[in-house]
Amino acid sequence: MIGGRRPLQGRKIGDRRVRVDRPHSPYFRYTGAGMLTAKEAATAPRTGVALVWSNLRRSLFGRPLSNEDEAEERLPKKLALPIFSSDAISSSAYATEEILRVLVVAGAAALMLSIEVAIAIAILLTVVSISYRQVCRAYPSGGGAYVVARENLSQTAGLVAAGALLIDYVMTVAVSTASAIQQIQSIIPAAYDYRIEIAFASIALITIGNLRGLRESGNIFAFPTYLFVALAIGVVVIGLSRIVTGTVPVLSPQPEVVRPGVEVLTIFLLLKAFAGGSVALTGVEAIANGVPAFKPPEAKNAANTMVTMAFLLGAIFIGVTVVAHAFAILPSEDNSGGPTVIALVAQSAYGHGSPLFYIFQGATALILFLAANTSFNAFPRLAAILAQDGFMPSQFAFRGDRLAFSWGIALLATIAFCLLFAFNGDTHALIPLYSVGVFVCFTLSQTGMVRHWLAVRGPGWWWRASVNAFGGLLTLVVLLVVASVKFRDGAWLVLVLIPMLVLLFQFIHRQYATSRRELALRPDQVVAPPHREERVVVPINGLSRAVVQAINVGRAISPDVRAVLVVDDHAYAEQVRDEWARQVPGVSLVVVESPYRALTGPFLAYLDVLDQAWSPDKDAPITFVVIPEYVPRHWWERILYNQSTSQLRRALLGRPNTVITNVPYRGEEPAVFERRGRLDSHTPPDGSGG
Repeated sequence: MIGGRRPLQGRKIGDRRVRVDRPHSPYFRYTGAGMLTAKEAATAPRTGVALVWSNLRRSLFGRPLSNEDEAEERLPKKLALPIFSSDAISSSAYATEEILRVLVVAGAAALMLSIEVAIAIAILLTVVSISYRQVCRAYPSGGGAYVVARENLSQTAGLVAAGALLIDYVMTVAVSTASAIQQIQSIIPAAYDYRIEIAFASIALITIGNLRGLRESGNIFAFPTYLFVALAIGVVVIGLSRIVTGTVPVLSPQPEVVRPGVEVLTIFLLLKAFAGGSVALTGVEAIANGVPAFKPPEAKNAANTMVTMAFLLGAIFIGVTVVAHAFAILPSEDNSGGPTVIALVAQSAYGHGSPLFYIFQGATALILFLAANTSFNAFPRLAAILAQDGFMPSQFAFRGDRLAFSWGIALLATIAFCLLFAFNGDTHALIPLYSVGVFVCFTLSQTGMVRHWLAVRGPGWWWRASVNAFGGLLTLVVLLVVASVKFRDGAWLVLVLIPMLVLLFQFIHRQYATSRRELALRPDQVVAPPHREERVVVPINGLSRAVVQAINVGRAISPDVRAVLVVDDHAYAEQVRDEWARQVPGVSLVVVESPYRALTGPFLAYLDVLDQAWSPDKDAPITFVVIPEYVPRHWWERILYNQSTSQLRRALLGRPNTVITNVPYRGEEPAVFERRGRLDSHTPPDGSGG
């Protein structure tokens, strides 16, 4: 414990008191011998600028949370569903349109097959959901396809899955945001001209919401998700009832509609429609990646949430497709600003101008904006796992004030907005890049789960392995279909980016492994006292209090201390030499004249000369370069000082057998200078009072 018991003399003879000093108590909890736990006060700002910044952060993100608060940040199922499933559920708003956009080129006969294509995708959704439900139970630590492939296939397979997942999460933010803006265009056509500005604002708001913490973002985003689900089910129910009763409405002609073509209906066209509608499966894996975010029992709650999500997505997706076919709804031309298919379906069900129609469109836009929230939870978690394994920079494993992985959130927001800007916010241009990575993950995770069940062989292992084997084969076929039919539309870019990311992960891992080997101690190694000699070199630009403080710090390190003045003015050098001999006796001063006016180069050359002059019979000494640094009172003054110091410090980094020590001297009021000057007048000549 810092402090301790201190006996005090009482007022009367024989009185004894004991005072217990605990100077650590405002800032730390004493938790054992040599162990302290910091309290919130230990992280409190200490300067005016830091206080302003802290208050700004609190207003945006809330008060900092401790590690003990993490249990309260866990999600119940009612909040986990909108957070981890908004991406998957919201894809029902544009998956049907992607199917119709492909089939319309072959005329009305081809459009009749849209329902069959949707059913085939729903069957695939069922298989994938069952498989990922097993992933939740088998790997409750999270990580999804990356962990499954890493543990059961190979490290490289895991990195392929991780790269594909990271790309998919970025695409989710971009596609969902672009599609949300399209929904706004359906009721406010003028919004098309401001789509980039709207995208930036929405991504910024979602970023702030997620930086406030997992549970708070769930409270923010839950209502729009449940509102969309309720109104979408209402659209399907009303539409189906009108189909059954034969009261299908006739829509007014849409000038922006895509006219049915006369192309021949081929297997390739059907496969392309299937590939386009397969975007409905994006986001299904997010729950398996975020199992640790659920309240206990984590695996069971995650698995049940997966079932709920799959049921809602399948019902809405097939229902919207059936209603769109029955009402003869066609998609609008690209970049025409026309209404979306889901908007026309809602208009047919609720009626044009109905308040429910506008509420539904608002809810659709909101859930599409918030679908990005799924990625904002899954991307940082996966990046943190990769960072813990040494495949991404370690700062991605750091959690911010609100227990959120702040670095991952910021990186995702930046890349997603740049992608939207590059593609001009066009949903259909982004879609081809979207689903390739998803099916890479699906295939690797299902294949890995087959290996898992064959190794574990627990109760029911054979049917579990069979489900995963069927799912893996099915998703592999879909992957080949999606990659082939969308290759020239942009899928090739994803197929190139995934290997590049894998190479980047491996490069980072090699760098970390190399540094660990260089820094590691042998288990049998006992650290002995230092045996190499030490010397101190203090670069100066004159004689000042900051220099004197640096000299005294150097004296505490080693008796071998010298100051080095690099100067291009001979008269000034002589002046400093005279002052030094009079005021700092006992410390040698070396003057290096620099006729070429350089400062850093001559100083480094002087250090090299010292090394060369050292006796070859002895080990090279440790050179401490003690740099005096003046710290001004105000932040805006810092640009005026220490520029040469920063340049010298950068040049010295990495120099062999060299230790850089900064000695800051804080600028103070003149009265303080005077008071210290009076004290310094009594300092012994050897400087021991410093």
